[in-house]
Amino acid sequence: MENMEKVVYLDNAATTACAPEALEMMVKALSGACGNPSSHYSVGYEAKELVDTGRAQVAKAINATPAEIFFTSCGSEADNWAIKGTAHKFAKQGKKHLITSCIEHHAVLHSMQALEREGFEVTYLPVDAEGFVSPADVEAAIRPDTALVTIMFANNEIGTIEPIEEIGAVCRKHGVWFHTDAVQAVGAVPIDCHALPVDMLSLSAHKFNGPKGVGALYIRRGVMPLNFLDGGAQERGRRAGTENLAGIVGLATALEAAVNSLDEKRARLARMRDYVLEHIQKMPQVKVNGPLDGSKRLPNNVNASFTAAEGESLLLMLDMRGVCASSGSACASGSLDPSHVLLSIGLPHEIAHCSLRISFGVQNTMDDAKAVCDALDEVVPAVRQRSPLWRA
Repeated sequence: MENMEKVVYLDNAATTACAPEALEMMVKALSGACGNPSSHYSVGYEAKELVDTGRAQVAKAINATPAEIFFTSCGSEADNWAIKGTAHKFAKQGKKHLITSCIEHHAVLHSMQALEREGFEVTYLPVDAEGFVSPADVEAAIRPDTALVTIMFANNEIGTIEPIEEIGAVCRKHGVWFHTDAVQAVGAVPIDCHALPVDMLSLSAHKFNGPKGVGALYIRRGVMPLNFLDGGAQERGRRAGTENLAGIVGLATALEAAVNSLDEKRARLARMRDYVLEHIQKMPQVKVNGPLDGSKRLPNNVNASFTAAEGESLLLMLDMRGVCASSGSACASGSLDPSHVLLSIGLPHEIAHCSLRISFGVQNTMDDAKAVCDALDEVVPAVRQRSPLWRA
């Protein structure tokens, strides 16, 4: 596109632009503290101080203690560590049953499938038409040999914020560890790890305007899944690998900024979200996917199905008009199969294929919300006119 300034980027659920303050701190870390944080000399101590400061910043942002924060390469690694580390730990006690939902991110679902190949048994809980997991279903699925329950905090495709507090209370009642993939939620909604009955929580920097390639796993004090990466004594002996100093500094800076402006940010994003939701519901044969109650939906998320308007065609035509959106989760965008999330909430294949996700970020304005509505008014009828399935 000739003039990139005209691009309206509305795929912030996939990734976000790095915040200027995070980038500035990363440059300082890369150009200044050149030592290894594990080294025992002054240059190494300088690097270690940056890691320790970053750990404290992350802990404060989610109300944890620094000793409960472990840095990883991404949210997917954090999910893998929590799930596989717990499964292998409790397998030694004969507990080889795991519980999750059918709408989890593939980092969770594929981890579960890998464990099933090792002989573990997994219960995949259904969700209702808005994507909610029932705490009663969680309780009914728990068995004496259940090692872990893992339910995402908020869905990356349809924006559903799950009843984490209630699910966690069920797990506490039965003495089962509870992990939540909070990659979409951290930096978007308030999170208090010590108030929530959560034992482990995953997060990823690039979802809240931090750099790509760095994440973290909150592990409640007293909870000790087996290590996922071996090789060194980094992260207090729990996660091997030389610390990504610049990534950690960028993550911590971005998260601190996101949390400090959270109330204002949520209100701005929700206004844009609600504007688009209200507009598209006036269009013919459109179904909003996910909760209609804004308090139970991520503030930046819009997901809708446009009957007889194939999602990939909508994306291409929006892109030609300078609007970037998504037809599903970023990690599965290369697949021709419809979203497993949309199928799980009961959409037939032909409707799931006609879905679009719009996700706002801190850089967006109401002008962007109006621009995507204007673009949809043009492209949806155009795509439908080419479809043999469309009957106006």
